[in-house]
Amino acid sequence: MMDPDSMDKRSDHSAIDALYRIIRVVNSTDDPREALEIIIDEIMNVLPAESAAIELLNPDRNCLEIEVYRGFPKSLTETELKLGAGVTGWVALHGKPLNLGDVRLDARYIEIDPYIRSELAVPMLNDNGAIIGVVNVDSPLLNAFDEQDEKILTLLAAEATRVLSRLWLIQQLRQTADHLEILIDIARNIVSKRQLEEILQTITSRSLEILPCKLCAIFLRDPEEEMVLSLRACSGSMEVENLGNEVIHLQESAVGTAFKRRKTVEIADLPRIEENHFQQLIQEENLASLLSCPIQFENVAIGVLNIYTDYPHRFNDTEKRIFETLASLGATAIRNAELYQRIFQTEENLRKTERLTTLGLLSAEIAHEIRNPLTVIQLLFESLALEFPDDDPRHRDVHIIQEKLGQLESIVSRVLSFGKSQQELHSRYNLNRLIEDTLHLVRLKLKQSRVELSFVCDPENPPVADVNKGQIQQAILNLLINATQAMPDGGRIEISTTIEPVGETGAASIRISDTGTGIDPGIHETIFDSFLTGRPDGTGLGLSIVKRILKSHSGSIEIEHSSDRGTTMKMILPLART
Repeated sequence: MMDPDSMDKRSDHSAIDALYRIIRVVNSTDDPREALEIIIDEIMNVLPAESAAIELLNPDRNCLEIEVYRGFPKSLTETELKLGAGVTGWVALHGKPLNLGDVRLDARYIEIDPYIRSELAVPMLNDNGAIIGVVNVDSPLLNAFDEQDEKILTLLAAEATRVLSRLWLIQQLRQTADHLEILIDIARNIVSKRQLEEILQTITSRSLEILPCKLCAIFLRDPEEEMVLSLRACSGSMEVENLGNEVIHLQESAVGTAFKRRKTVEIADLPRIEENHFQQLIQEENLASLLSCPIQFENVAIGVLNIYTDYPHRFNDTEKRIFETLASLGATAIRNAELYQRIFQTEENLRKTERLTTLGLLSAEIAHEIRNPLTVIQLLFESLALEFPDDDPRHRDVHIIQEKLGQLESIVSRVLSFGKSQQELHSRYNLNRLIEDTLHLVRLKLKQSRVELSFVCDPENPPVADVNKGQIQQAILNLLINATQAMPDGGRIEISTTIEPVGETGAASIRISDTGTGIDPGIHETIFDSFLTGRPDGTGLGLSIVKRILKSHSGSIEIEHSSDRGTTMKMILPLART
């Protein structure tokens, strides 16, 4: 019979041989799982165990997961143990070895195999003293493991920890290199783009390559509401197209903290907090964790980059730095896109200014040439001395011709004396009557175009304003002509006047509605700019002139409604002070 000292020496030699084999073989692989398979085989060779397992700590779920095993049914290896639960959970929580000679006598044991009688478990501690896992061996014999076995298993567990730490570090470095390569590629892509929406979509879609996340979204500060972030780009979810105008209210959201403090915020358990965005999506897609990185330029936050996972995940420092860098790249690209847009707009404004200057000079020359024949026409018309009875329709026509000749003279004079104040030309007018006179001018044109006309107003309470009659008639005529041209096959135009409680004196609203083809939504914002036209034969000056006329009257014009069923233009003029 072999004495105990000889057994200890043989065990020591076996452990040393196992360590050498582990070091030699493990150094030939970069796969942590393959290394663990080698280690657990050596543990089984050295110790009198019928089964063994290496369980690693999952920091996201705060539990132990069996990574490699021997001697257990596969169904048992899918079990997760919370810290403190079972033998291995107790070892992971306390960081101390545990050797049970009879597991049935210890309340900490959770039965997973009725044949197991002894269990030995030791913690896996890294150089910082943090527990990364547990190694345990089992036997169907009572008191199968002694103190020497505990020392050997502790030694092998320490080596397994060093091996894993080295391989994890290698993996982390490779992953970081891959991430940096993706960041460089993203930077190259977004630098070459000028459209903001394209830049934002590139960032969100490429972010999914850095981490296996479910969703990536960019919210930017709403230019109209200071305390609101609006969704501008999103990638990853099947429901992205249905998100619509998703917003984040800064005062009611954890994401608002990231924006206001310009600090990255992590939410490990998203369903447990009451976020005010993506609520339905969080439930339907089972979104679990969130990382929100502020997008800031020169210490001014302009938005947030949000990363969502559909599994509980704690973002490590490397992941946070990667996404913070991506947010910084995004901020620079966004600012560059805005500057480019400003430059483009400035160039466009300069071109318009140049064209307006040329047009002004040409207009002055034309006005000068028109004045002489216009004067002749006025003199000849007056010399005809056309007189008709008051009840003859021609009597009113003669009056209108005289008035329009005077208006033409006034227009020529204004062009030649451009820049002088026209305030003295304003008079107090009943706008209902002014519109009726204007409609009389275009009655034949509307009849020829097969356009029905209706005028809705309150004759008992007409809006009265101080205006230049000719200019306001010119504005209304421009809108009526535009409406007629939008209905080439005929249609209906309705004009209405109402009084609205705006400002101190109130305002008159004049609405002109047609049943035409509508205005392209893409030009709604700029339709009142000079030289912008939606017709091949248009000059692009009609609506610009209307806007300028109303502005000179302290009024305004807007597109109240437009679709393929028609358009409603709304003019606003301040009422005369009583």
